[in-house]
Amino acid sequence: MVLLKLKSRTRSVKVPSTLEVPTTATIDDLRKLLHSHTRLNVNRQRLTLENKTALTNPSQTLEAAGVNEGDIVYVKDLGPQISWTTVFVVEYLGPILIHPIFYYSGLQKLIYGREFEHSNVQYAVLIMVILHFLKREYETLFVHRFSLDTMPAFNIFKNSAHYWFLSGFNLAYWVYGPWAAKNNLSQNALYACIAAWVFAQISNYKCHAIVRDLRPAGSRERRIPRGYGFNLVSFPNYFFETMGWTIVALMTRSLAAYLFLIVSSGQMLVWAIKKHQRYRKEFRDYPRGRKAIVIATYIAHICTCPSRKFPVIRTIVHC
Repeated sequence: MVLLKLKSRTRSVKVPSTLEVPTTATIDDLRKLLHSHTRLNVNRQRLTLENKTALTNPSQTLEAAGVNEGDIVYVKDLGPQISWTTVFVVEYLGPILIHPIFYYSGLQKLIYGREFEHSNVQYAVLIMVILHFLKREYETLFVHRFSLDTMPAFNIFKNSAHYWFLSGFNLAYWVYGPWAAKNNLSQNALYACIAAWVFAQISNYKCHAIVRDLRPAGSRERRIPRGYGFNLVSFPNYFFETMGWTIVALMTRSLAAYLFLIVSSGQMLVWAIKKHQRYRKEFRDYPRGRKAIVIATYIAHICTCPSRKFPVIRTIVHC
């Protein structure tokens, strides 16, 4: 048995001063023991050591996590939690429901004040948007393996606002309006855009499948992804996601589509840089020449120019 000292970082949570756990206990075992003493749900527990190391991998043994006899474990209540799967399903459902409401003629007069015939671009975008978010729903339920089970419950409102408003109400209203009905593409141009978009969606799914296959079901294990763009950048899936929405923006020529593209790609760039840093910290053999995202490979050329005018960008790219 191992004797641990416990301290609470949340006033409302009272923990025993000490707790004995088996030498082979996992972090999940420790959480369950804490639940039996405090009634604090395991998903609401944040456990850290005195050196600020977070105990996050449920299947990892305490010994492997660096927890020793007499160590202090700090317990914090994270507040109400909700599963990642639930949040993703709800946020992606928004555009699937909203776009048909704005498109179909039964509500045209109510929304736009008159009835009109949609262009081939508007119809294509309707199908593309719905298929894109149906793909995301499928990936959420059957492909993604999350490294954490839950997130703060409030996130469902914050995340849903992004998709329900920016890619839902805002995009649908402006893209399917009568002013956009005059925007037609030639058959060849339309088919070319659709083909490029399909390639982006399939490639994005391919990247997600590669990452999924690296993590055994039920584990939190991370490995270095390789192949299909991963040999060049850490997150080719973000590039293909951006490519898909760039095509939608070019097809519609809508400021609403460009707004969603800018906000989404900006957020993905931030995520890519943060996760790229985590990869390089976690894996000593992580490929040193691999950048975070495709955009970084172009910025890198700027950073190596003789003038050296972009030190901030250079730092971001090579982080």
